[in-house]
Amino acid sequence: MELRVLQYFLAVAREQNISAAAQSLHLTQPTLSRQLKELEEELGKQLMVRGNRKITLTEEGMLLRKRAEEILELVDRTEQEVMRCDETVNGDIYIGTGETDGVRQIVRTANQLQEHYPGIRFHIVSGDAVDVCERLDKGLLDFGVLLGDMDKTRYHYMELPMKDTWGVLMRRDSPLAQRETVSPRDLWDKPLILSRQVDNKSGLYRWLRREPSELHTVATYNLIYNASLMVDEGMGYAFTLDKLVNTTGSQLCFRPLKPRLELGMYLVWKKSQIFSKAAELFLERLQTQLDAFPGG
Repeated sequence: MELRVLQYFLAVAREQNISAAAQSLHLTQPTLSRQLKELEEELGKQLMVRGNRKITLTEEGMLLRKRAEEILELVDRTEQEVMRCDETVNGDIYIGTGETDGVRQIVRTANQLQEHYPGIRFHIVSGDAVDVCERLDKGLLDFGVLLGDMDKTRYHYMELPMKDTWGVLMRRDSPLAQRETVSPRDLWDKPLILSRQVDNKSGLYRWLRREPSELHTVATYNLIYNASLMVDEGMGYAFTLDKLVNTTGSQLCFRPLKPRLELGMYLVWKKSQIFSKAAELFLERLQTQLDAFPGG
């Protein structure tokens, strides 16, 4: 399977039309059609359904599209790193992370590094732990920031001193808004909006002292902004981390949990990871900054 043919396939998937794709690729339509047919023969699968005006991907075609995008992205990154492998430190650093105020320290380190090496560019990719680990494993990220429990045998990691505090985002006219903290019993009969990631964690359920089936979960989310809209519209109470939603001047408020529930934070990377010079410098600079962190 040639990279060139994968690019052809992605062009057709994007344009949903062979004529339009051929034009964008500066190929003749018969040439492009032949390449696609040979690709399907090589894989032994039908990748697309050819309609009169529109091409749609089969299930196998959609899978190939996803993998082809990942392959070509990785190839492009590799080419850029090799071409820049000289005495000048530059290049791209990709970091995946969930929504957390702890990223502030990562950004602070990145900013300081760029002051000395302006050729380094940072790319922050947002996602939950499932998304971050998947991209890490495929080599699409240099580092990931994971919150809470993690498999320490799976990655190399650096434990970060920052802690995230769990709490509940609610409307200011909610009865619980009159309290300074929220207890488990306060939420047993309330409509709850939970992070998608909570499905893979047990800490919050242990704190609630209830099984998932005993709770009234009305919605899940993976982006806190969307969860804040659900709360604002009166759907329920959203479990989230502190400092993610600016409630100043809004009809929302945040109340921490009692007993207090915190999440640890880790910077992780693949055990087989081969770092670029830029990534090595970032890791060294972050470690220096953390050594100076209060209590570090």
